[in-house]
Amino acid sequence: MKVFKFGGASVKDAGAVKNVSTILSLFEGQKLTVIVSAMGKTTNKLEEVVRALFSRNEALFLRLVKESQSFHLEIIEGLFTEKKQEIISEIDGIFDLLRTQFNRELSDNFSLEYDQIVSLGEVISSKILSAYLLESGHSAAFADARKLIRTNNQFQEGNVDWKKSEELIRNSFLPNFEKVVIQVTQGFIGHSPEGLTTTLGREGSDYSAGIFAYCTNAESVTIWKDVPGMLNADPKWFDNTVKLDRISFKEAIELSYYGASVIHPKTIQPLQNKGISLYVKSFLDPTAEGTIIQASTENDHLVPSFIFKLNQVLFSFTTKDFSFIVEEHLSDIFKRLALVNAKINLMQNSAVNFSILVDREKIDPLQIVEIFKDTYEVRYNEGLELVTIRHFDQETLHRVSEGKEILVTQKTRQTARLVLKNK
Repeated sequence: MKVFKFGGASVKDAGAVKNVSTILSLFEGQKLTVIVSAMGKTTNKLEEVVRALFSRNEALFLRLVKESQSFHLEIIEGLFTEKKQEIISEIDGIFDLLRTQFNRELSDNFSLEYDQIVSLGEVISSKILSAYLLESGHSAAFADARKLIRTNNQFQEGNVDWKKSEELIRNSFLPNFEKVVIQVTQGFIGHSPEGLTTTLGREGSDYSAGIFAYCTNAESVTIWKDVPGMLNADPKWFDNTVKLDRISFKEAIELSYYGASVIHPKTIQPLQNKGISLYVKSFLDPTAEGTIIQASTENDHLVPSFIFKLNQVLFSFTTKDFSFIVEEHLSDIFKRLALVNAKINLMQNSAVNFSILVDREKIDPLQIVEIFKDTYEVRYNEGLELVTIRHFDQETLHRVSEGKEILVTQKTRQTARLVLKNK
């Protein structure tokens, strides 16, 4: 059995859904688990719905729900010739139930409410896709990840209960392959021990593919993207990108850790643990080879990879008494940063300074200054760029830093990280 994951861009409209059906036809007769994301930008729209719900803005809430419903009904109109009313009624029922949420008493737990609503994007997407595959002649069925992947109660960032998930998938999912060839299920979502819907973190559908592959001992996982494979840099920021034909699990983990956006960071570990190969292929050119990620490291060094993080802020903390930065200070700094959920992209310390780099869009610099002002002098520099280079040489270092001021440099044998400022 193979696991395929299709992201939002691959099911963004009726034409894209038809393309998924065409791709699946290339694997006729093979058992496939198809993981699907919400269609297009549906997750963003449903996040707006949650915010409107909590702000008690009924007019905005109803408008956003209607817009999302119309978007999905338009896709249905472009797909179905027979049994159209059946899938329309099913999707309408989901949105009708969503509308009733405004008039019930809300929980104080925002994350819990978030998961119950935002998860509907994947549910709707998978229902439409499975229904269309049936109409197109595929042997397919819908499977509900909300009954298969067990997590804890940490809403918006559920931690997987691997033993229970494996038990549920083996007992309630795998036997269905005796009746159908394709099972369509959702990325990003699971359920708590109490049966409440949970999500696995933003962009978590790749991770779902890894979970299903691990629990079914799948032959392989393929993530279908709008790029020809895993590239050595984001083409939005870098000219002359090169496709990485083969890389190791270790290299993929390193690249995702530093911010490569092609694969969700949690996806690799379950596949590595069972030696399940991961392919990254193009849904625009499905017969092309793409990238294979597997155990061997022999090809990792052949092409340098570049990861860019823009709009960074560099903070520097100095104790007001100019004492050395020691373990007690570091512990205190990390605790305070955790209070504002500041995620560190890079850190460096000297005798009397400790510096961190964070995404500007995720923090308020003045808030950081405020929570440290009793003990530390805080300085910060905005508008910076973080460049990470795997398998660097002097030429690549010069290439990315030309015409820019280097504020911080960190190097290991295989990785260089530069914090840059425009001159």
